[in-house]
Amino acid sequence: MDVDISAGRVTGRTQAPPSKSYTHRAILAAGYGEGATIHGPLVSADTRATMRAVDAFGGSVEHHPDDGTLEIEGFDGEPAVPDDVIDCANSGTTMRLVTAAAALVDGGLAVLTGDESLRSRPQQPLLQAIDQLGGRAESTRGNGQAPLVVGGPITGGSAAIPGDVSSQFVTALLMAGAVTDAGVDVTLQTELKSAPYVDITIDVLQDFGVSARQTGRGFSAAGFQRYDPGGAYTVPGDFSSMSYLLAAGALAGDEAVTVTGAHPSTQGDQAILGVLDDMGTSIDWDRDAGEITVARSDLSGIEVGVADTPDLLPTIAVLGAAADGTTTITDCEHVRYKETDRVTAMAESLSAPHWTAAATTGS
Repeated sequence: MDVDISAGRVTGRTQAPPSKSYTHRAILAAGYGEGATIHGPLVSADTRATMRAVDAFGGSVEHHPDDGTLEIEGFDGEPAVPDDVIDCANSGTTMRLVTAAAALVDGGLAVLTGDESLRSRPQQPLLQAIDQLGGRAESTRGNGQAPLVVGGPITGGSAAIPGDVSSQFVTALLMAGAVTDAGVDVTLQTELKSAPYVDITIDVLQDFGVSARQTGRGFSAAGFQRYDPGGAYTVPGDFSSMSYLLAAGALAGDEAVTVTGAHPSTQGDQAILGVLDDMGTSIDWDRDAGEITVARSDLSGIEVGVADTPDLLPTIAVLGAAADGTTTITDCEHVRYKETDRVTAMAESLSAPHWTAAATTGS
C-alpha cells in the first residue's frame, strides 16, 4: 500500500481511544465470573478474538453499538470444552490469556491457533508453567509456538517463568489462578519486562473483586475467588493510542491539541508525557478533567528506555527523527517479538530521505 502524506497542521479537541489492554482483561474477567456490562470498550479485531474465546468456553458476548457496551455472560470460572478451534487471529494478548483459561478445562482439550504472525510468537514459558501446575499444554509443532493444545483442570500451585519474554504470561496465570482451589504463585526467573502491564492486570482484577499482589520474587493470586465488578465496568482511555495524538500536537499543533478521556491509571504508557516534556514539548495535563493539551514545540533528542513501554517505541522513534540532535531508544530487544519486528520496521521506515534511524540488536 502506498500512502502520500503532505505537511500540514492539526488543532482542536479529540477523545482518547479506549484502552485495548484494559478491554482484553475486562472481557475475560467478565467471562471468568457470571458476567458484566462493559462500558466504553475498544471493539477491534484483537478484542473480538477475546470475545470469541469467551463464547467458546460457554459464555456469550453481545455488542451493542448504539450505546457502545458489551453485555457478557460468563462461564463462572469453569470453561467448557470448546466445540471448535479457538482462532486468536493476530492477537498475542488473546493467545496468552486464553491459553491459561484453557488450562481450567475439565474433560477435554482446547486447541488455539492464529494467523501466520501469531504462530511465530513464543509461548513456551507459559506452556511450561501450565505443565508445572498440573495441566497439559503442548505446541503441536513442538517448537513452543501455536497451534497449541491445552487442557486441565489445573488446581493451582507454583510456577516459575522467565520475565523477559512477555508480561502477558504473568497476567494469564494470575487471572486463571484466582479461580483455582489453591491459587497461583508465580516466581520470576529473570527481570520482568513490560511490568506496568501486570499493574494493569492487578488494577482490573481489583475492580472485579479479585485480589492479586506482587511478592518478593514474583506475583501471587489466592484461590477460591469470584469475579464480580458489581454488574458493570468502564474501560479507561488508552495512553498508547493517545501517544500518536500527542505527538501530532507536538510536531504539527496549530495553537494547541487537546486530548480528552486522559484520566490517570496504572498504564505504563503514561510515560509518553515525561518523554514529551523531556524533549521540550509545551504540555499540560489536567488530571481531574482528564484532559491533556499539547502545542507544537522545538524538540531536542533524548535517551529513553522502553523496557516497560514497548508500545511507545514507534511514537518515540518518530519524535526522535523530527527532534534536533540524537534520540537513543534503549532496552527494546523484546519489542522485536510483537506482531512485527517494530525496531526494524521503524528503522527502515525512518531511513527514507530526510529521516535517520538505526536498528541495533539489544538497543
